Amino acid sequence: MSGTIEEFKKLVDAEEFFIFFQLPYDQKFVNVNRLHILKKFSQYMYEIDDKFPNLSSEEKLTQYCLALQKAYQVFMESTPHEQKLFKVFNDKPKNVVTLTEITSD
Repeated sequence: MSGTIEEFKKLVDAEEFFIFFQLPYDQKFVNVNRLHILKKFSQYMYEIDDKFPNLSSEEKLTQYCLALQKAYQVFMESTPHEQKLFKVFNDKPKNVVTLTEITSD
């Protein structure tokens, strides 16, 4: 990895992160799961920053690289709905009765 933490902080798109870390990725897969991968990646980065505040820039980038790989892999193995990263997956719809709530008395 030849990039710096300053260069990393300027990245925005999922593809830019994969290119920065020189990681292979499937464009079609990223197109479908982009927001989920980035959200999971940001959660992992927060955990790294929180648990290891004294990492050097190089160590931090190494951990971020692993975090991006892990975030990508999560969605290779499960669905966004299973991960429930976004509020929409956690909110119960209003004025809806689910089949599990129906009982026969």
